[in-house]
Amino acid sequence: MQLNENRQYPQNLHHHYHAHVYFDSSSAAFAQQLRESIHHQLGVEIGRFHRKKVGPHTMWSYQILFQKNNFDTVVNWLELQRKHLSILIHGVTGDDYLDHTDNAYWLGESVELDLSAFTASPKMT
Repeated sequence: MQLNENRQYPQNLHHHYHAHVYFDSSSAAFAQQLRESIHHQLGVEIGRFHRKKVGPHTMWSYQILFQKNNFDTVVNWLELQRKHLSILIHGVTGDDYLDHTDNAYWLGESVELDLSAFTASPKMT
């Protein structure tokens, strides 16, 4: 399974993860169908189906919560099933800025995020 040539494949480096599935009015029906399949086939926790921008997300989205032990299963399943939808996968470390930047991976095209509500973490030197 390959992502765009300039993208790194998601790595299982954290204990907890979020995936954010992005959609718009033209893809909402498929996104909802995918959400139901995720629940039934993967048994992971799924957040609300937001038909509005929430938090740093500049598109409609819903969240998937999963753990280190089912990372490979969830990520591989999402990559195979997502079709044209973009999905952000990131570690949950308690540092929202780093989680949505350095700890983030994309399946499909990246979506611009509004990181203005997060405090940028100082880089360690």
